[in-house]
Amino acid sequence: MKFTLSWLKQHLETTATLDQIVEALTRIGLEVEGVENPGEKLAAFKIAKVLSAERHPQADKLQILSVDAGNGPLQVVCGAPNARAGLVGVFGAPGAYVPGLEVTLKLASIRGVESNGMMCSTRELELGEDHDGIIELPEDAPIGTPYPDYAGLTDPVIDVAITPNRQDCMGVRGIARDLAAAGLGTLTPLTFDAFTSEGAGPDVRTDDTAGCPAFFAQTVTGVTNGESPEWMRRSLIAIGQKPISALVDITNYLMIDLGRPLHVYDRAKLSGGLVARKAKHGEQVVALNGKTYTLDATMTVIADDAAVHDIGGIMGGEHSGVSADTTDVLIECAYFDPDHIARTGQKLTLTSDARSRFERGVDPAFLDDGLAIATALVLHICGGTASDVTRSGEPPLEPRVIHYDPRLSADLGGLHVAPERQARTLLSLGFTIGAIQSADAFSDALFSTIEGKWPVTIPSWRRDVDGPADLVEEVVRIEGIDNIPSTPLPRMPGVAKPTATPEQKLERRARRAAAARGLDEAVTWSFLSETEAAPFGGGAWTLANPISEDLKVMRPSLLPGLLAATGRNLKRGQQSVRLFEIGRRYLADAERATLGVVLAGDRRPRGWRDGKAATFDAYDAKAEALALLAASGAPVDNLQVMPVLSAAEGGEAGDAWHPGQSGTLRLGPKTVLASFGMLHPSVLKAFDLDGAVAAVEVYLDAIPPKRATGFARPAYTPPALQAVRRDFAFLVPAALATDTLVRAVKGADKVAIVSARVFDVFTGQGVEEGHKSVAVEIVLQPTAKSFTDEEIKAIADKVVAAAAKQGATLRV
Repeated sequence: MKFTLSWLKQHLETTATLDQIVEALTRIGLEVEGVENPGEKLAAFKIAKVLSAERHPQADKLQILSVDAGNGPLQVVCGAPNARAGLVGVFGAPGAYVPGLEVTLKLASIRGVESNGMMCSTRELELGEDHDGIIELPEDAPIGTPYPDYAGLTDPVIDVAITPNRQDCMGVRGIARDLAAAGLGTLTPLTFDAFTSEGAGPDVRTDDTAGCPAFFAQTVTGVTNGESPEWMRRSLIAIGQKPISALVDITNYLMIDLGRPLHVYDRAKLSGGLVARKAKHGEQVVALNGKTYTLDATMTVIADDAAVHDIGGIMGGEHSGVSADTTDVLIECAYFDPDHIARTGQKLTLTSDARSRFERGVDPAFLDDGLAIATALVLHICGGTASDVTRSGEPPLEPRVIHYDPRLSADLGGLHVAPERQARTLLSLGFTIGAIQSADAFSDALFSTIEGKWPVTIPSWRRDVDGPADLVEEVVRIEGIDNIPSTPLPRMPGVAKPTATPEQKLERRARRAAAARGLDEAVTWSFLSETEAAPFGGGAWTLANPISEDLKVMRPSLLPGLLAATGRNLKRGQQSVRLFEIGRRYLADAERATLGVVLAGDRRPRGWRDGKAATFDAYDAKAEALALLAASGAPVDNLQVMPVLSAAEGGEAGDAWHPGQSGTLRLGPKTVLASFGMLHPSVLKAFDLDGAVAAVEVYLDAIPPKRATGFARPAYTPPALQAVRRDFAFLVPAALATDTLVRAVKGADKVAIVSARVFDVFTGQGVEEGHKSVAVEIVLQPTAKSFTDEEIKAIADKVVAAAAKQGATLRV
């Protein structure tokens, strides 16, 4: 939120410097994002006088001016209809940057006449929308003076980041209150001009007490909706708001000033009374931004007998807004339920300054005063006669009391603060303690009458305060978090014991292994959009009130986030993407620790040896899965390769994998340790990815823990005798998985055979149709003595017999 220093001082009587104010704001939890001087961009523009004005010889609508900006006359070509001799305006010399035109002035020739700069309009300097002529200043304006100095545009603008819980600081007065409590001055009383009202109030009511509990309104007749006063226009322009008209500017000003959104209707454009009600399904409204929104029955609207005029608490309608011809207005000051506002805004993807305040929660006790201040300003600036106030419904004003023990400041906040100082801090922030209603009413005698825990009443504008811990936070932040002493935790005697859990150690091993294999770690959101979650079976958990529709579903897989990151990298010219992430999948029954890997682009770049670049395939994904499982302590020698089950078959995200180019690694038929392979083309299309993409998901929580065997490892003893290797070539059905054959061969003699692997697969000439030739190498390890020929032959016979059970025959 932006505001000027002078605007702040309207609510805060202080002698503090800008630097002191900026430092204090950040110290008390209102982080300052920046401070800028709006006059800096106009520093090159000076006040100048037109000495003479003559007709351009080559253009009827142009004049040749002689302009004095304090350094002697300069020739300027100008097309403004009000340019004339004697006019005092704003001049930009060559080299000045014109923000409204986004150009830098230079010496130019216009229709054959040299021009040394330009005389400027308010639109060209981004000071308003007037572009009918150049700026006209009083005749006594000092020639040669920088225009920002003359116009008072040197007021610093402070930009503060307001956290969602501090709805009270969405207005300048709330920020001033915090600074006053921090000792930087005194909060000035909130006053407004008194006025009299005549006649009955407008016909308004609320039929939606859940979405709009209170609807207050007042009319003003006989107004003149011209330009707002210079002081108001200057304040709005300084913070980036565009002045529109007096009536609109008043509502915008009060929203920034007091955090109270209001809306003004042109009564001539209304048909009958106004009612706050639920929208009818399919109703439409054209909002002030010119867009048409289709509503549903959960949304609160303001409507008359003919149509909807306002998306309640978010944005007004275009056709009932005020204009220069408006003479009679209705001022709305309502309280809208924050949850209803948030849900409506999310459904419509519509944001506004009003929504940002209502969904945080405006002060429900400020309806009467807010309406009175707005009406007083309208009467003062636009004239007219005010009616009585119509009040429909009741805002939620139930008092909330917390019983607070001042010792909690030290116990919870780690900062000892004297009880009297705590009391003064809370009172300065608007809390009341027993019979003490304000900091001015505080006295030692009155304070001494409070015994035990303090009965602290929460002010109506502090919706975020809910318990004693919140009061501790208020005391500590005003005292200064930097004042909390650094206190080390007590250390137990002796050698420190390991604190990492087995799960944490497992994740560390997996992370180091992935990085060692050349994978880059990514950290992605735990929340996805429904569109991103759908290819992976959808999410089991959906947020009821997400901060964005893109962060609505808790991820059922790590792959969507990695795929989005992969797409961003590929679109920025990255040729090979190898990403991994360790995080949690959020399934219906529990959170599951998972390691995800995505391989995209080139596995190997093109080169003179291998020719064109090679892409990743399912075997690359399998290799990564096996390596990561081995590093994580999984018994990879005992794993089986089995197909991925589709969603219809009960598999998790099975439809995301490419059939025939993916698989699972299982410990037994049911325990899935990893899924790997190529992703389905439909998934790649959903994430706008071109080319094949390989992926891996290692389910860390499914890896069986190691048995506790103590800290000491047994000494490695190499075999005393040399191993024996034998090769076998089998003719097997084409549908038989080679992993099944290898497992059968290895199990033929579990004592002698220590390993088995496939080193060749062949189909073609010499191999009958529907079959393939698979060559397997086995390693035999003797223990007490070397194998005899008879023993090796017996083992070979066992291998052939085991393979035959899988439909394999030995090739001769």
